[in-house]
Amino acid sequence: MVSVASLWLPILVSAGIVFVVSSVMHMVLTYHKSDAGPLPDEDGVRDALRPLDIPPGDYVIPYAADSKEMGSDEYTEKVKNGPVAFLTVMPNGALGMGKSLALWFGNSVVVGALAGYVAGQALGPGAEYGAVFRIVSTVAFAGYSLAVLQASIWWHRSWSYTLKTMFDGLVFALLTGGAFGWLWP
Repeated sequence: MVSVASLWLPILVSAGIVFVVSSVMHMVLTYHKSDAGPLPDEDGVRDALRPLDIPPGDYVIPYAADSKEMGSDEYTEKVKNGPVAFLTVMPNGALGMGKSLALWFGNSVVVGALAGYVAGQALGPGAEYGAVFRIVSTVAFAGYSLAVLQASIWWHRSWSYTLKTMFDGLVFALLTGGAFGWLWP
């Protein structure tokens, strides 16, 4: 058994590698540009929403407070007539990336720590690269990718978005497994 504390180096190195590679993937490769598109008459929609002063948060249109309301004729008519949408409202102002980048790095540390924990329970010190790589990559893939499926299943995000994001997660998982295999105590 290998403790998570003794895996601090591969955890941080893998998080750093994932951070850099994910930045390059999003800045250089263009396959995520189609993840979201413009609304028809975006300015008109913005002008209609602005006076409502909607606080930051997640919303659904039309909204039903419970399943009874969801079964009502009025709600059914609203759904039939549309639009039906999920809406995320963010705070006004610059979309500062600092906080998101810090949270992304922290997420990568957590994924690495969890993958390291599982591998540490299954393997001892001096385990072979291939065994470490397989276990860590598998757990890291689960951490980076599987929850993304819910975005398409429940929130109707495009399957294209979900599959591209899961591909990213596979790349991050393989890099994480490689770092752990390389730096395993």
